Amino acid sequence: MRSFADVQELVSSQITEKCWQQQDFSGCDLQGIELKELNLSGANFRGANLNCANLSGSILTDTDLSEADLTQANLSHADLSYANLCGSYLWRSQCSYSNFWGASLCGSDFTEADLSYAQLIEASLIEAKLIRANLQEASLCGAILLEADLTEANLNGADLTWTNLTKANLLNANLWETKIIYSKLRDTMMPEGTIYKPDIIIIN
Repeated sequence: MRSFADVQELVSSQITEKCWQQQDFSGCDLQGIELKELNLSGANFRGANLNCANLSGSILTDTDLSEADLTQANLSHADLSYANLCGSYLWRSQCSYSNFWGASLCGSDFTEADLSYAQLIEASLIEAKLIRANLQEASLCGAILLEADLTEANLNGADLTWTNLTKANLLNANLWETKIIYSKLRDTMMPEGTIYKPDIIIIN
């Protein structure tokens, strides 16, 4: 397992982007590390400590970040399409304008995270925690939010077209100008505290 110093040496040596791909950082303590605007596609960060790390603008496609600690990490403008973040901790992380297209986010914790303008199209967010998360203008078209917790989340202007919100919790969520078209809302907890029973709702 690589140490923080080992990884920092790789950064300072300015190795080619190709060398970063498929690298194994699983279980590493990388708290506060600078990995900005790097190509880390296919890398393994499973269980790594990336608390307060800066990964803004980096390419993290197909990267394994499952069970990683990304608390207060900066992932803004990063490409995490098809990445695995299942069981990861992203409490108060900065993810604005990030691309999570097709990513696996099952059981991930985005409590109070900034996901404004993020692309979460077709992402799997089963049982994810998005409590008080900022999802303003985010796109969640086709995303699976089965049993996800969106309590007090800001979904102002977000696009939830064809989203599966079965048994999701939207209690006290902000749905102002939110697009919820052809979305599944079976047994969904609505903002006012009622349980929605019909299978499909169309809101223009």
